[in-house]
Amino acid sequence: MLLIVAYSRAARQALRNSCSTHPETVVRRFGRAVLLRETEYAAFLACRLRERFGTGVEVARTEPLNEYRDVPEHVRAAAAAYEARESPSTSYAKFAAGTAYPDPEAMRETRLAD
Repeated sequence: MLLIVAYSRAARQALRNSCSTHPETVVRRFGRAVLLRETEYAAFLACRLRERFGTGVEVARTEPLNEYRDVPEHVRAAAAAYEARESPSTSYAKFAAGTAYPDPEAMRETRLAD
């Protein structure tokens, strides 16, 4: 998918107009950001916006995160256990200390597999 983020007011308006005019290319709208299907026409729209607004529009290629394929089991288990904790005010670092759950500092440094 293509992620387009519009920073200026004029760029946001142009992005909204493009989305309204070409809804078949839109996957999801997030206000100033939009996900477009990865098609040549979506790339054309993105390039038009970049050409017109320069750095007022950012375009990135992205793909959805499949948590079952892309996230290790130990991270998913830690997230589920942390959300089920008894005290909602306990930080993850305190929750994970002395357990088999991954250390937050180690997770910050470990990239997801491509």
